[in-house]
Amino acid sequence: MSAGVDGSAASAASVAPAGRPGETLAGRVAVVTGAAQGIGSGIADRLAADGAVVHRVDRDDVDLSDTAATDAWFAALGPVDVLVNVAGGVVGQTHTPIEELSDEAWDAVLHANLTTTRNCTRAAVRSMKPRGWGRIVMIASGAGRSVSLTGIQAYTAAKAAQIGFTRQMAHELGQYGITANCIAPGFVLSNPTTQAQWDSYGPEGQRALVERIAVRRTGTPEDIARAVSFFVAPDAGWVSGQTLSVDGGHSLF
Repeated sequence: MSAGVDGSAASAASVAPAGRPGETLAGRVAVVTGAAQGIGSGIADRLAADGAVVHRVDRDDVDLSDTAATDAWFAALGPVDVLVNVAGGVVGQTHTPIEELSDEAWDAVLHANLTTTRNCTRAAVRSMKPRGWGRIVMIASGAGRSVSLTGIQAYTAAKAAQIGFTRQMAHELGQYGITANCIAPGFVLSNPTTQAQWDSYGPEGQRALVERIAVRRTGTPEDIARAVSFFVAPDAGWVSGQTLSVDGGHSLF
C-alpha cells in the first residue's frame, strides 16, 4: 500500500486509476445536447470517432427545459456515461438596455442555457452514480468569464452560472467517480446566429475581433470538440472542476 503526501497510507480508493492509459470510449454511452448544428454537432462527431455510442438531442427532439420531458427521455435511453451540455444560446435575442428588459426575455435565455443544464445533469447522474463512473462537460462561453459581445445580460449570467454549477458538481460528484468540467469557447463561427453576429460587425469590426485573438482566427466546432475529448477520456479522471477557455488566446488568465 502506498503512502500519501502526508506520509499516511493511502486507501485503495485514492490510488485506483480512473482509467488505463490509452483506454478509449469504446462502449461508453454519450449524450450531447444541442447537437443539431455547430458546436454540438462537432462534439457529437468527435465522440463518435473516439468510439462512444453517441445520442444527439436537440430542442426539436425534446424540450430539455421541461423536467418531466427530460426525465422521460433519459429514462427511455438507459444508462449514460458521458454528458455534454451544449444546448443554449441567445434564443434569437439581441441586446436590450437593462431598463427595458422584460422578465420573459430574461427567463427564456436562462431556461435555454441553465435550466437545460440542470435537468440533463440531474437525469444523467441518476445512472452514473450507481455505476461509479461518469464524465460531464458544460459548454459555457467566454461571456461567462468576462462580458458578452452580444450585450445580452441573461446570457452572460447563465454562462457564469454554468461555471459555478460545474465547480459544485465536481465537489459533489467526485466521490462517485464522476468528473465535471467546463469549456468557455471564444468566437466560433458555426451556425446562423454566429454568422449573423459576424456579419453585423462589418469588415472593420471583424478585423478588430480577430486581432484580439492571439492565433488570429476565429474558432471552429472541431476546436471545442478536441477539448471535450480530453475532459471525457477514461484516463482524465483526476481533472475535475476546471474551466478551460478555448478561444485562440483571446482570454489570458
